[in-house]
This record gives sequence, C-alpha cells and structure tokens, in this order.
Amino acid sequence: MSTETISSADHKMGRAVEAMERDFQAFRTGRASTALVERLTVDYYGTQTPLNQLAGISVPEAHQIVIQPWDRAVLGAIEKAIQKSELGLVPNVDGTVVRLNIPPLTEERRKDLVKSVHRRMEEARVEIRNLRRDAADDLKKEERDGSVGADEAHRQLDHLQKTTDRWIGEVDRLGAAKEQEVMEV
Repeated sequence: MSTETISSADHKMGRAVEAMERDFQAFRTGRASTALVERLTVDYYGTQTPLNQLAGISVPEAHQIVIQPWDRAVLGAIEKAIQKSELGLVPNVDGTVVRLNIPPLTEERRKDLVKSVHRRMEEARVEIRNLRRDAADDLKKEERDGSVGADEAHRQLDHLQKTTDRWIGEVDRLGAAKEQEVMEV
C-alpha cells in the first residue's frame, strides 16, 4: 500500500508541475503566442466559455495574434473579455476578426511578469508540499495500524521526501527558464 501512496503522490506532483507549465505559456514574453488568449473566458450567451472553443486563433506574424470567431455575433464579447483581462492588450476589431498587436515589453512590465512567475512557482511548491503532507499522513497511519514496520515506514518517508525534492527542483528549473525568457530583450 505504501508504494502506491508514494507513486500516487509522485503522479499528482507531476500534474502540479504540468499545470504550472501550462500557466507559464500564458505569460507574455514579447512574442505572440496563441497560449496568451486560448484559456481566456468569454461570456457567450450567458455562459463563460474558453476562447479557443469559440474561435480560431492564429499567429500570422511574430507580434500579432488573430482571433477569428466562428459566430460573428460574439466579436463584441471577445473584445470585452480581452479588455477585462490582465493581458494589457488593446483588441482591434475589423469586421470578422479581432487583431491583437503585441508591443515590446517595457522593463517595468517584465519585472511584473517575473513577479507573477515567482507567485505561480510558489503556488506549485505549496501544492507539492501539501501532496507530500497528505502522503506522509497516509504512510504514518499505515505504520500506526501495524501494516508497515517502523523501519519500512521511515524508508518510505525518505523516498517521499526525495520525490518531493525532485519535483520542487523541477519547479525551480522551469521557473528560472521562464524568468530568463521573460527578461530577454
């Protein structure tokens, strides 16, 4: 049972890191990317719907994103959603598409993005630590129940800690890479 607990925690920690990576894709780095707007929610007839389910999103140039909705009636809602978002972009609606021009980042905006990267990294670390705590509680409960000996429980806890350290190291590595990408001019 204890190896299942550790492998389950390992899997969940990996998913936490993957979620952080997906969130990192939405951070603007001076280059246009569809990930910036894909998960933006739009009020579509009273329902909050992800933008990628309402429109085709493309990057025709390095500094421009084009959003072409499948239903032209939703153009205004897309424009409002972009304006309300924290992207800091001004949508240009021209008939059937929304164009987003990505300006180069200022030094102040880069520093704000680095703060956001660090905040997201800390959220991932906390999630990983919470998973470690839950798994450690399960392992200690197995030891108290007598299904695992004290030595084996100690070994399992050490293994759990090494797994946690490995995933937190991965968070730090990915965060440093994203920070460097954001600070590139």
